[in-house]
Order: sequence, then C-alpha cells, then structure tokens
Amino acid sequence: MATAVKSAAPRQLTVASRRVAALRPFFTGLPLFVSDAVALGVAAGLGILVWNWVKPGIGLEPAPSLMPVWVAALLVYSWLGLYPAAGLSPVEELRRTVLGASLVYLLASALLFLTKGAASTSRGIFLTSWAFSLFFVPCARAVARDWCSRRRWWGVPVFVLGSEPAARRIARELTNRPELGLRPVACVDGDAATALASQCGIRHAVLAVPATTARWDQVVERAAHAFRRLTIVPELDGLGTLWVSASDLGGMLGLEVRQNLLVPANRVVKRLLDVSLAVAAGLLAAPVIAVAALWIKRVSPGRAFYWQEREGEGGRPIRICKLRTMYPDADERLRGYLASNEAARAEWERYVKLRRDPRVLPRVGFFLRRTSLDELPQLWNVLKGEMSLVGPRPLPSYHLERFDGAFRALRRRVRPGLTGLWQVGPRSDGDLEVLRALDAYYIRNWSLWLDLHILARTARAVLTRSGAY
Repeated sequence: MATAVKSAAPRQLTVASRRVAALRPFFTGLPLFVSDAVALGVAAGLGILVWNWVKPGIGLEPAPSLMPVWVAALLVYSWLGLYPAAGLSPVEELRRTVLGASLVYLLASALLFLTKGAASTSRGIFLTSWAFSLFFVPCARAVARDWCSRRRWWGVPVFVLGSEPAARRIARELTNRPELGLRPVACVDGDAATALASQCGIRHAVLAVPATTARWDQVVERAAHAFRRLTIVPELDGLGTLWVSASDLGGMLGLEVRQNLLVPANRVVKRLLDVSLAVAAGLLAAPVIAVAALWIKRVSPGRAFYWQEREGEGGRPIRICKLRTMYPDADERLRGYLASNEAARAEWERYVKLRRDPRVLPRVGFFLRRTSLDELPQLWNVLKGEMSLVGPRPLPSYHLERFDGAFRALRRRVRPGLTGLWQVGPRSDGDLEVLRALDAYYIRNWSLWLDLHILARTARAVLTRSGAY
C-alpha cells in the first residue's frame, strides 16, 4: 500500500486497470453471495431431512416450495447491504443475516398460513430450515471472508483522505484488518481527491477528520463530490462505535451513542442467556471436569480445584473456581525464575504472563490452559450471578494494579466474563494495552449480537488453541 500518491501517478493507469478497480466491489461480494446461497441450500436440505425424520413419508415434495424462500433471502441480504458488506463489522453482519433470514421465513410461513396452500408439515420444514439457516449462513460467511481476506484480489479499494498522521493511522488499521473488505490504495490530501477519483476508477474513500480541523465541512463537501461512498472517521476516542446513529438537530449533526448495558431490559435478556446456556454447558462439561480433576491429582498431589478472589461487578469481591493447572508452590517458583532470568522479567512486565511458565503442571496443566478448559468450573459462578458468559476477564489483583483508576471503574460496570474479546482474539499474545482496548470496546459497544458473536468465536479459539499458554 502506498502511503502517498503524487498527482502524476494515476495517469499511468491503463483503462483495463481502472475497469478492474471498478469491478472489485462485485468480485468482493461474489464469494459472500455464493457462500450464502450454498448455506441456505444446505439449511433447506437439512430442514427437509429432519422433518422427514419427525414426520416420515414426506419425501422431497416440499422442496420446490423452499425455492422462492431461497431466492427471497438472497434478495433481502442484498437489500441489507451484505454484498459486498465492505466495512461492515462482524457483529452487524451477524445481526443483518439473522434478521434477514428470520424476516423471509416469517413472511413465508405467514403466507402459507393465510393461503392454506400447503400441509402443516411444510410449515415444520420452514421452521427447521430457518433454524439451520441461522447457524449455517453466518458460519459460511465467516469461512468465506477469512479465506478471501488472504487473497490480493479481494477487497474494495479505497483512498484514505486527510492529514498525514490521521490518514496513516486509519490506513494501517484497515490494512491490519483485511477481513473488513476495505483495501487502502493510498493516503492523499483532499485537494487531489477529485482528480484521483475520476482517473483511478475508485469510488469509495475514507476521510480522516482530526478533532482540531477547521472548516472540515468544506473538506467533506469536496470529497463528497468526488466519491460515491464517503466514510468519515472523526477523532473521538472513548466513544462506542457499534451502535452509534446520526441525527439532525436543527441542521447540526448529532451522534447518539446508546449505552445498551444501562437498559434494564437488556440486562435481563443477558442474564436469561447466561442461565440457559450455562445450564446446558454445565451438563456437557461435568464429565470433562471430572476427568480433568482425576488427571490433575494423578500428576500433582493436592486439590484439583483452585479458588481465588477476584473483583466483580461494582468492585465486589467474588471467589472464582478453576481447575488447578499449577504446582502448589507456584508463587515461590515464579519468584525464583524471574530473579534469575532477565528476559522472563521483561516478558512478565509487559504481559503479566510467561510463555514458558515454570509454575504450570506438565502435560495436564499446559493442555488445560491451551484449551481454556480450566475455566469450565466458573459456569457455577455464572449460575450464581457473579459472572456472565461474556465479559471482561476476572483479573487477579496483581494484574488489576497495572491499570489506572478510570479503566478499573469502567470494568466495574459489568460482570466479569467466562469468555470475551480477549479470549477469542490475541489471548496471551496481547499485552496490557491490548487487553485494555478490548475490554473498553466490549463495555462501550455491548449488545446481544456482540455476545453471540463472541460465543461463536469462542469455540473456534478453543479448538485452534492459538495465543494461549
């Protein structure tokens, strides 16, 4: 990616290259369209198979009735902006796919009911097909987006406009997040935008607006004449980004930031989700916990479970339970190791973790920590209401002391979580600043959709075991 473009550079572009740039949005959306079509087809097929198991003898006769639903779902997805979905956050993408499929199947079921044009078994097939689509469509899109983001041909080309420091920062973030589907081509100033837009065939720009910019409305006006799509990124650190909506306040631009966790109904919904999933997960986890506990006792004498006091919602102390993964004299082992190893001390200062931790039990300790299965007993804390399934990590005191009072006050606004953005992202590879950023992002942008997105990514993080030690 070029960080600066001179006015003469675009003249070297051929007609073919400009045409390719114009077609990039189509090729970016095409793999997502194909993945949606396949996922919807698989969901319909499984719906028919499952309902044949419930009601034997139906056969494949209802299959043609699902074809209009399949086509309608793809059209609704297109209407919701899911092709190419460039610049769309994964959480918003999940919300649109779920709501789009639900709307189509709801209307189709209502039409069947009103017209009485099909047997009741067809409505059962619609119900099961809809349920499968809610799982397969987001999963297929995630796989397609992950695969395509590694390909040079994928992504909508964009210019990043604005002052150099701010523009470089945005370009760097977009380059590091190729799955967003926005490929920075160059950082340019606003005066060159009009010529570049016409000569390069690029119709999308991201405008960096520093907080100190004077008359930035004129900058926006010039860019708006040059590009069909213009994304404005103001420097407003500390605000939520997912659920912000613009409003007209008598000719003034207003940004409404919704604090979803302050809405009582949302907290009730989050709690219901916690209890229902914790009960189901607890039943499945019980045998795993029992086997792990026996393995721990075989390797190291002493208790298989470890209790530690952590800080909960409102600053109240809570006692969390984990499967023991360290030696009983872990603290002494750590002090001795850090005293004799300078590189380890530097690693501990930055991450408050060690890649080669002398405290961890051989085999069982490393396995449980890499898979995060040592956290399973905390399902009990979730059922007690001390923790949530999703939230900031419940950090030990020596870890919390590394953060300032303002950030600790922000964390106290919510229950700590069994999983969260840190666990499904960098995990132990992220330092304290990364942890701070992820926790702040979650608290300021919470929604049920964000929780569902994190829960879905948790399974992948556990299976790949990346970043955990």
